[in-house]
Formats: sequence, C-alpha cells, structure tokens
Amino acid sequence: MVERTLPPPAAPCALVFFGAAGDLAKRKLFPSLVHLADEGLLPEDLAIVGVDIAELDDNTFREKQTEQIADFLGEAPDADLWKGLCDRMTYVQGDFRDDGLFERLKGRLAEADENQGTRGDYLFYLAVPPRFIGGIIDHLGKSKLVHEPDGHWRRVVIEKPFGHDFDSAVALNAQIHQSLAEHQIFRIDHYLGKETVQNILAFRFTSSMFEPIWNRGHVDHVQITVSEDLGVERRAGYYEHAGALRDMVPSHLFQVLSFIAMEPPTSFDADAVRSEKSKVLHAIQPMAPDAVLTRAVRGQYGRGTRGKEHVAAYREEPGVAPDSRTETFVAMRLDIDNWRWADVPFYLRTGKRLSKRYSEVMIEFKRAPMTLFRHAGIDSLPSNQLILRIQPDEGISLRFGAKIPGPDVQLGTVDMDFSYAENFGVEPSTGYETLLYDAMTGASTLFQRADNVELAWQKVAPMLDVWGALPPRDFPNYASGSMGPDAANDLLRQDGRSWRVAE
Repeated sequence: MVERTLPPPAAPCALVFFGAAGDLAKRKLFPSLVHLADEGLLPEDLAIVGVDIAELDDNTFREKQTEQIADFLGEAPDADLWKGLCDRMTYVQGDFRDDGLFERLKGRLAEADENQGTRGDYLFYLAVPPRFIGGIIDHLGKSKLVHEPDGHWRRVVIEKPFGHDFDSAVALNAQIHQSLAEHQIFRIDHYLGKETVQNILAFRFTSSMFEPIWNRGHVDHVQITVSEDLGVERRAGYYEHAGALRDMVPSHLFQVLSFIAMEPPTSFDADAVRSEKSKVLHAIQPMAPDAVLTRAVRGQYGRGTRGKEHVAAYREEPGVAPDSRTETFVAMRLDIDNWRWADVPFYLRTGKRLSKRYSEVMIEFKRAPMTLFRHAGIDSLPSNQLILRIQPDEGISLRFGAKIPGPDVQLGTVDMDFSYAENFGVEPSTGYETLLYDAMTGASTLFQRADNVELAWQKVAPMLDVWGALPPRDFPNYASGSMGPDAANDLLRQDGRSWRVAE
C-alpha cells in the first residue's frame, strides 16, 4: 500500500456557512470538516459560523449538528475531535435579505478574530438555493465583509447551479463582480473533489504510454456516463425547474469532458489549467436546432423496479406536476473541432432511476488491423478500452485482448485494474474535503472561472431552446431500473457503436 504525504494545515480563518441548517451542510459540509480535522488539515485557530433563518442559538446549533453527524458520517466521530469542532461553532440567525443579519455577522466575526485568532481571513460558503446567491453577495459587499484590507483574504464559495441558462449566468457573473474580484470567487463543483477526476490530469500528463495516443489518430470515441439509481427524492421543488440537462451537463459532465480533452497546461496553476479547459469548451461544435433532434435525447422515467422494490414514475413523485415535461435523462453526441479531437465523437449521458449507480469515462481505441488474424478463424478483434471509474469504486481499468489458452487461436478480453481503495487504503470522503481545503488555502485550480461557466451554458443553449419549444410526445419513455430510453441506444447505433455496459 502506498503511503500518502499530507499537506500542511490551512492557515487560521473563519468558515461561514450560509444555509448551515440545511441539507447540504448536514450531508456533506460538516462530515467533510470531520474528515479534514481527522487528517490534521484544519487550522488550530478556526471559527465555524453557521448562518440561517432557523430559530437556533449557539448551543442548539451545536446540539443539532451532534445529533445528526453520525448519520451522515457513517459512524460516530471521535469524541475529542468532535468536541474540538463544536467548541469552534457559533450561530447567527436571520433572514438572508436582512441588513441586520450581516451587521450581526460582522460583529461575530470580529469576536472570532479577537478570541479565536482568525486574523480577519474569512471563507463564506453559500450552501443556499440559487435565488439567494446574488442578494447575499450584494449584502456581503455592502457590509464590507468581502473587502480585503491590509493583506487579509476574503473568499466566497458558490454552489451550482450557477444560473439556469446563458443569459442568467452572464447576469449573475456581472452582479457578483460588483462586490467581488474574480480571484475571490470559488464556483464549486463537487465532482472535481472526486479522486479519479483529479487523477485524470496526473494519469494523462505523467504517462509516456497514454498521452502520445490520446488523440484522433488512436481514439475511436469517448463515453462519459453519470448513472443514478435513485429518483428525484426530495428535490422536486428544484428539479422541476432544472431537469437533468441543467442539473448535470454544464457542470459535472462538461468538467469531466474538459479534463479528458484539454491540452497539456504550462503548469498546474489555476489560470493555466482553466484556460486549457476554456479552449475545449470553445471548440465544442455548436449544435444547430435541427441537429438537436438527431444528436440529443431526453427521457423521463416511468414506473419500474429498483432491486425488488416497485417504484413510482417521475410524474407520481411528491411535488411533481402530473403532466410534467421535465427530463430526468439526457444523452448527446458532441464533437470537438480541434486538431486533437476532430472526427472523434464524445457521447454523454446521465439520468435518474437507472439500473445502477456509477460514474465513469470510457475511452475506446481504434481496432487493430485484421491482417494477422484473417485466416485464423477470428471474425473481429476486440477494441482496447480505458475505463476511468469516478464512483462508487474509484479506479482505472484497461481492457485489451488476450489469447485464450488452447491449441487454436481464440481471443478473449481481460482487464488490468487499479483501485484507490486497494492501493491507497479506504479513505472517508464526501468529495468536498479537497475543495474545502483548496478554498481555505486559495488554490482555485479545481473551481470554475466565469468564462468557463458562461461557455458551458452557451453550448447547451440549443437543447434548452428546442426542448422548451417542442414538448416531448412520449414521456415517460423509459422504465425505472433500465438504462434509459431506446432513443439513447439509437444515438450510438446510428454511428455503428453502442454504450458500454458496466459490470
């Protein structure tokens, strides 16, 4: 097993969680703090300030976190470690639209600077619904909480979705830039906290084996799949207005695509990496409205089964309109018009209530010539596949052909497999630990820049426009527990290809 060398702890600061009584905070943020504390990555001088409208005080806020942390951590945290975190927690109650809340918050942070040694450095995390983002940042600017006097740093982490289309993303960027400089803005995508996503860069750019064949001369096509077996759960209020396209493609799937397709950056500095990602998004061929009908597929799940459990259709979920047009599945073919990737299709798909929960990238290489095997009774040669597993079993597999033992020539496929759990030990992770640590230390490589966000929305705009104008005729068009609508299979079949079936 390979031993890890941990970085130093972050410098003293105050973490301010807007939406601290909400779902994201309890499921992801506070468990992430436990993991960071366990690895010694949090500063000794740290204040954790929760901000929300819920009627809580310091003590009841700590009690609430203590009651629920084991459920979302998977086990009870170490008692001394948790007490150390609780001792650093305080709570400020109020409405996000109220000037008075921000004055109270300013006073609380001044107390933290004096009593907890946070030195005037603050990280504001906006774990709130999108409608509150612009207003909170306006208030932070008005109250001068995000001004950076005398060398102090002030940063703001913004959860996705960042806007709901191109125009709203541009408008939101313009609004927050009135209060914040770009270096203060950390647009978070928790997928970039996944080890395999980050490892794409290390795998590509430290490999003299794969980088030379990472191009149109050797790659047949690329598949990116994010498959969820759960339904909309309790998110119908958000999901009915978003749908699978807005929820997943401009953020998660495009981030992964950018890492796969980007050119080598001059360094791993934030702007060097993000500029190369921007070039990829620029190079995605615009999809004309008529091409949406043949190169993009949408779906909505109907009744079906999850294991042995019968599950409801999307339109039967609480909070969903009985005639909802919201898609819960999307698939598309994208083409990247540059020297490296010309004529190599990128197929993306994501959906809810599918047969299995997994996320992966599959890179299929072109088949070798049949010359040697034409007279050996072999009909076709298997293609080599490189599979980057993002979740739940993070790792990398290489699939290639091998001769089956015996007197005649028969070929089968075998896998060479690398697993994070086996090689580095099982590490608890929510996907947020790395991103929180990076935000505290000011490392913005894994966060989105303003232009990248706008470009991503620009590329999905034709699908949003066409699907908004033409109501779906066949919803629901796939059964829960399947891998999506038949049209998604036809999308690849028309190109002579098929989706990889995950084991």
